[in-house]
Amino acid sequence: MKLLLDFLPILLFFGAYKLYGIYVGTAVLMAATVVQMGIIYVIDKKLTTMHKATLALILVFGALTLFLQDERFIKWKPTVLYVAMAVALAVALWVFHRNFLKMMLGSQLSLPDGVWHRLTIAWIGYCLFMAAINGYVAAYFSTDAWANFKLWGYVFPVAFIIGQGLYVARHLKDEPGAELPPGGST
Repeated sequence: MKLLLDFLPILLFFGAYKLYGIYVGTAVLMAATVVQMGIIYVIDKKLTTMHKATLALILVFGALTLFLQDERFIKWKPTVLYVAMAVALAVALWVFHRNFLKMMLGSQLSLPDGVWHRLTIAWIGYCLFMAAINGYVAAYFSTDAWANFKLWGYVFPVAFIIGQGLYVARHLKDEPGAELPPGGST
């Protein structure tokens, strides 16, 4: 359900873009993202900083795209978002010696500090990779190719999340009370 909710604005953007063009697609993306964030807020009773940043960037870059009738703004929004995420994670880790991933997810995952450090570095690399690839496609390919990339490019985050899950699973600390009873089975 969560993956569908995350994917829905892109699907709606893609459909509207293919049927009506970049400007209608941009307006649909903006509206779908507002609805998406509303649903997330109703479910979670809050929006994370990432949700707020994503919403703000989509609304600002979308508005610039529509008001100036310049598709470059919406095409470069993902690059700006990914660079901002990479910079925030890097500055927090190497300047302030804080691990944002651990701060956000540490209550849900019990991992050694070294694993949190490596995960943060992986996220920084992933964000820079995604920023670079989106920037390249936005700069050197047609808007149609960029829109197709936005849809089919979801293979990158899915692969990253699966790889991250496999890595994390190896390092999860045993939770207290999770031991098997004497005799070895339940």
